[in-house]
Amino acid sequence: MTICVTLSDAPFDPYALLADFARDAGSEYGAIASFVGQTRASGADGAAIRAMELTSYRSLTLRSVEDIAAATAARFELAHLLLLHRVGRMVPGEPVVLVAAAAPHRRAALQAVDYAMDRLKSEAVFWKAEEGDFGRRWIEPSDADADDLARWASSQEEDDR
Repeated sequence: MTICVTLSDAPFDPYALLADFARDAGSEYGAIASFVGQTRASGADGAAIRAMELTSYRSLTLRSVEDIAAATAARFELAHLLLLHRVGRMVPGEPVVLVAAAAPHRRAALQAVDYAMDRLKSEAVFWKAEEGDFGRRWIEPSDADADDLARWASSQEEDDR
């Protein structure tokens, strides 16, 4: 099992990285699933966003993302896992996160990516702010984010039975 976790201050090309990931995973795995998140042009209230800034305390943030990666790898039958997250200032359309999983079968790869994203949205140690005509405002995980995360706890209880 190979796990790669990266915090990047610089823009990245998720599709080039995904091609490298697929090549490195090799042909013995039947599934590669991925998710690319990008900066939105509007906030939850519909207001135009000029930029989003993710601030981190690097060692604490990296540790939180590594913990999420380890939990993902422990929960699903994976061969390879990649979690790359941007920090710093990003404009709409810029990639913010790339999660990729390689597994023998599709369900494990798809669920691993979904699980990792739900954990990243709710638990990774980032401070997020949006900038627009309204000024600057902080973004907190939403109730929907909490609901998305909670479904994994109930599915783990079912798995444990």
